[in-house]
Order: sequence, then structure tokens, then C-alpha cells
Amino acid sequence: MDYKDEQNNEIEALESIYCGEMKILGSTPHHKFIIPIKSEEYEPDTQNGLTCKLKFSYTAKYPEEVPEVEICELENFEEEDEAFLKDHIIQQAEENLGTVMIFTLVSSAQEWLNTKWDETRKRREEYAILKEREAEEAEMKRFEGTRVTVESFLAWKAKFDIEFGAKKMQERDKETRKLTGRELFLTDKTLNESDLKFLEDGGDSIKVDESLFQDLEELDLDAEDALDDDSS
Repeated sequence: MDYKDEQNNEIEALESIYCGEMKILGSTPHHKFIIPIKSEEYEPDTQNGLTCKLKFSYTAKYPEEVPEVEICELENFEEEDEAFLKDHIIQQAEENLGTVMIFTLVSSAQEWLNTKWDETRKRREEYAILKEREAEEAEMKRFEGTRVTVESFLAWKAKFDIEFGAKKMQERDKETRKLTGRELFLTDKTLNESDLKFLEDGGDSIKVDESLFQDLEELDLDAEDALDDDSS
């Protein structure tokens, strides 16, 4: 087999298939070139789709030998995806030894990207649905409040009994302690209010019995007469 002739013929065919995309890096001692691939729905500078470039280098006995393969300029690849894709390409190359295979390898890699992107997109959608469900459940819990269980009720009842018992003891102590008149006056404002209320309700209708003061006037006169007798 004329390896050089096989390689030159394949290069011409690849340049026709990938016109404007394939880039020749050199031809000595063997051909080196790059072919870009991308998945469906790929959009530059976004998180949509996958893309990379495949760099091939012929060996002296290609296609009887596996060509050298490098993967570069990856976009949106997850960790270890580069290694998985390279292993996939090498496996396909080993299965096609003896015939020119670059178009087969590129097509297989393209298919791998599409499958990988479908898995990634599905996983993203499932994650988005999960986060939305979690947000809805959190919102429902916010309106429902804390659910009452037997354990939470018993804990609340024990705390309530302690607090209620302490409050009752304080009230009992306050009732049993005897207050002085001054304390009653200061604490019970109704005493002052009742007197004022009485005066306000009486108004101009309050009458003074003048006969009550007649005896007082007589007492004053008697006291004055006594003083005059003593002075004389």
C-alpha cells in the first residue's frame, strides 16, 4: 500500500467536504490538520450546545495505524468529557484500521457530541424542575406554618403548664399580702375618681343645711362671754 498516496487523496476529499472549516497545519513529515465540530443547538458565547476542534496527525503507515488525535478549544464540556470523547475516537479508529477513516471519526465524534448535549440538556431541565418544585414547597410551608405533631404539642403543653403555674402563684401572693391604707389609695384610683364623680354629679343641686351651723355660732358667743368675765 502506498501510504503517502492514500493520505494525499484523503486530504483532497476532506478539503472538499469541510470546505472553509478544515485548516491544514502542515504536510511534513506527515499531514496535520484541524476540523471543528459542534453539537445541535450550539450558540457561541452561551451555555447552549457543545463544540471543540479535532486535531489529526497522520503516522507513517496510516491508515494501517491509528492517527494521532488531540481535542482542543472545548466549550461547555463537563469534567472528564474530553477524555471520554478521545477514547471514543480511538476506539472507532481501531475498528477501521486499513481504510482511510478521518471522515468516519469526525462523524462519530459529531454524533457523540449530540448525544452528550441531549443528556446535558435533559439533566438541566430536570434540575430546573426540581428547583421550581422546591421553591413551591417552601412557599406552601410558609403559608401553612409549623405542622403540629404529638411531640411538639406535648412540649408546648409542658412549657405552658410551667408558665401558667408561675403566673397563678404570683397572683395568689399578691392577693394574700395585706395592703396598707396608703397602698390602697395609691393603687386603687377608683377611690379618687368616685369622689370626683360624686361632686360632678351633684353640681348646683348640693344644698347646705344652715341649721347645722347655728349651734356653732352659739358656742362662739358663749366662749366670748367667758373671756370677758375673766378679764374683768
